[in-house]
Amino acid sequence: MNNDRTLHLAQMRPGESAVITGYLAGGRDYRRKLLSFGLTAGTKITLLKTAPLGDPVEISVRGYSLSLRKTEAAVLELRGEA
Repeated sequence: MNNDRTLHLAQMRPGESAVITGYLAGGRDYRRKLLSFGLTAGTKITLLKTAPLGDPVEISVRGYSLSLRKTEAAVLELRGEA
């Protein structure tokens, strides 16, 4: 994974990690929801698995597992980890 560019969760494979760098434009309430899950800038996440049909995805963040729909996960801007 190239860590010099912004990527999105859909581009990651299970077991790969990335750091949250920001969010795409969206509703303030929705962003607040993601922040309450601990998905803040600078936080490392790891893609654990993707459902057989691709939706939802399960990530590890701050020591717990979180399932997100692809549309929810698509707003996260990430930087790949070496």
